[in-house]
Amino acid sequence: MALISQNKFICFLKKYILVGLLLFTSTFLEIYWSVGKFSKNISSGCLDCTFSEDVFLMSLFTTIFLTFLFLALSLIKNMHLKRTIEILILILAWLFWNHTVFVDRESSWSTYTFREEVLYTFSNSILPVLVLSIVTIFALNYISKSHEPK
Repeated sequence: MALISQNKFICFLKKYILVGLLLFTSTFLEIYWSVGKFSKNISSGCLDCTFSEDVFLMSLFTTIFLTFLFLALSLIKNMHLKRTIEILILILAWLFWNHTVFVDRESSWSTYTFREEVLYTFSNSILPVLVLSIVTIFALNYISKSHEPK
């Protein structure tokens, strides 16, 4: 009996470690792809912070937050609803970070309106966000199915 519980726990840990690694990697790649062109710009919030440090921290925060959120969403039995919610949350999180980087490294040094910031962020983010969110959700689905306890 204890062996079955231990096996379930190990599968659970493997699954969420893989989910965390996937979320970290995809977030890191998405931010670099979308707003990496601002990597040489100075941050208005932290003059000593590099772009890589900012992206690392954003990816880490996103990984922690979304891993726990996706764990809570695992209670939803309807897979289509669950995946739809996950992809929407992922897209919104990435758009938020892209907007944050744009404001921090570009628009705070200039005269952009909020509407222009949002439009610029959206136009630069649409392709990376769509491609990587679809790949990430498919990978999450694969991880979930391949690491179910037996």
